[in-house]
Amino acid sequence: MSKLMIIAGEPSGDLHGGQLVAELRRLRPDLEIFGVGGDRMQAAGMELIYHIRDFSFMGFWEVLGHLPFVRRAMLRLKGLLTERKPEAVVLIDYPGFNLRFARIARRAGAKVAYFISPQVWAWGGGRVRRIRKLVDRMLCILPFEEEYYRRLGVPAVYVGNPLLDLARPDLSREAFCCQHGLRADRPLVGLLPGSRKQEVERILPVMLKAGELLKEARASLQFAVGLAPSVEEKMVRSLMQKCSLEPVLISNQSYDLMAHSQLILTASGTATLECGIIGTPLIIIYKTSWASYLLGRMLVKVPYIGLVNLVAGRKVVPEFIQHEARPGAVFLMAQMLLAEGRPRQAVKHELSRIPAVLGQPGASARAAGEIIKLMVDEK
Repeated sequence: MSKLMIIAGEPSGDLHGGQLVAELRRLRPDLEIFGVGGDRMQAAGMELIYHIRDFSFMGFWEVLGHLPFVRRAMLRLKGLLTERKPEAVVLIDYPGFNLRFARIARRAGAKVAYFISPQVWAWGGGRVRRIRKLVDRMLCILPFEEEYYRRLGVPAVYVGNPLLDLARPDLSREAFCCQHGLRADRPLVGLLPGSRKQEVERILPVMLKAGELLKEARASLQFAVGLAPSVEEKMVRSLMQKCSLEPVLISNQSYDLMAHSQLILTASGTATLECGIIGTPLIIIYKTSWASYLLGRMLVKVPYIGLVNLVAGRKVVPEFIQHEARPGAVFLMAQMLLAEGRPRQAVKHELSRIPAVLGQPGASARAAGEIIKLMVDEK
């Protein structure tokens, strides 16, 4: 039986990994798939050695505090390469861990595919030399990445963006509002504070305070917080109880929340591009520890933190980062984007261009096909 190891270390990786595992199963029902993932990957038929919640930490200093666990996980996964001998290892994003594991996988004789590229174009080209030596096939999901990697000698193919197949609501506005005790005839503001404990603790209070200011200015507004699967509900509720806003807490329905909100306040990351595809105006808010922020300022080489702005090639939605992420500033911008005027229409027009920039649906099916070809080539 052919075997494949997959490693995804965070919720966005599980989101894309779930689709990928399903497509791999469709192409090769006999394929034994195991590794690190989340609920979606497990539901699609992957055996979990570790769950992504075990890796839910962020920032330089936070990672340092979890180094003993990281070393143990690396050793256990290394042992599985020897015991179960997968023909290939698929790495999904999570470059700090995955680029180290790529070297281990190659030494063990496995082919290495990387799905959802490390953002070396953001952090500078230092990692590209390692990638060129360690990765047999880079499966890119952003249109500018293929040319970037090929120019630097990395075998790369743009498979399309899997969010084009995913980012759509399941429910009508009426059904969604009814399910959560919301009024379908009143505007909704969605809050998406992130998928890691540390970012939620820093970002959600800013969102909630901005929401209180909005509610004072416009009493008809309703608010809802989207809960990521990797974040404890108890922690989020404790933060919500410290404000007067009383938002609804919604789990596992982020696309419905995006589609049926008049405005989204979101942390940076995959959610910004999902909102862009759906077409809902958004404001990006991001805060981390000052040590991690200052280190990032020295290393990051791109002009924007939001993925939707990077794909658009310009700032189409506002970003409030670190010291700029103040409730009053977010409130003023939110008021402007909630009103049916020129700023809101300009943002909606720019977001309407995003799907065409990303290309055609079917990214996960194309990625699965490339991985199967790589496994066959190995034989």
